[in-house]
Amino acid sequence: MNRPELQYSHVAGIRCAWVAAGEGRPLVLLHGWGASLELMWPLAERIASSGFRVFSPDFPGFGNSERPHRPWSLRDYSNFVLEFLKLHELDHVDLAGHSFGGRVCLMLGADHPERMGKMLLFNAAGLRPRQSLSGRARLKAYQFARSSLERIGLSMASDRLAHRYQRRFASPDYRAADGVMRPTFVRIVNEDMRPFAARVRPPTLLFWGDQDEETPLWMGMELENLIPDAGLIVWEGAGHYSYLDRLADTARVALHFLQEESPQ
Repeated sequence: MNRPELQYSHVAGIRCAWVAAGEGRPLVLLHGWGASLELMWPLAERIASSGFRVFSPDFPGFGNSERPHRPWSLRDYSNFVLEFLKLHELDHVDLAGHSFGGRVCLMLGADHPERMGKMLLFNAAGLRPRQSLSGRARLKAYQFARSSLERIGLSMASDRLAHRYQRRFASPDYRAADGVMRPTFVRIVNEDMRPFAARVRPPTLLFWGDQDEETPLWMGMELENLIPDAGLIVWEGAGHYSYLDRLADTARVALHFLQEESPQ
C-alpha cells in the first residue's frame, strides 16, 4: 500500500498535515519528537490492512505541520490530539505513540480514559531519570554563575557560558530545537509522567528495545509497573525505534493485542 497523499486541516489553530488509511476500527498513531508521520507509516500500513482505519498526524512543529505560535506544553499537545479526534468525529479510538508520542498517550490515557480503547506505547518517553549528585552540583554552579554575570551587567559573558554549557551537556534534541520549539522542548521534558502513568486506565502494551539508549529499558519496566493494566514486550537487539527494528513482529503482536477481546 502506498502512503496516501497528505491532507491538511486547521487543528487547535495550527495548519497540520495528516494521513488516514484503511477501513474499520479507528487507531491514531503519534510520532516522536523530531520525527514525523513518515516514520509511523510502515506500521500504519500493516495495521490499516487488517481491519483498522489508521490516522496519523504530524504534530505541530514537526513534519509538514506549522509550528505553534507560542511555546507549547504537553497539555497543549494533548489538547491538539483531542481536537484532531473532534475534527474526524472520533469519539472512541485506540491510541499508539512512539517516544514523545507516548508521553501524549500517557496524558490522554490518564485524563480521558473514556475516549480510549487500548493503547500501544513504543519506547515511550516521560520518566525523568534521577540526576546524580555531581550533575545537580554542576547545574547549580552553572545557574549561579549565569545569574551572577547577569547581575553585574555581563549579559554577553552569560550568553557565552550558556552556549558552552549547552554544547557540552544539553541533549541533541535540545540543541536541534530552535525558535519556539526550544522552550517547548524544555517544558515537556521537565514534566515527569509517573503520576499520569499511575492513572492510565486503558489496557496498554509496551514495546521496547533492549539496546535503547534514549529511553532505556528500565523506563519500560517502570511504566509496566506503574500502569495498572500493562504488559511489556522487549525486542532483543532493537534500539529506540524498536517498532521499526522489528516491524513484522511488532505489527503481528500489536494486532493480536488490539483484536483480542478485553475481559469484562
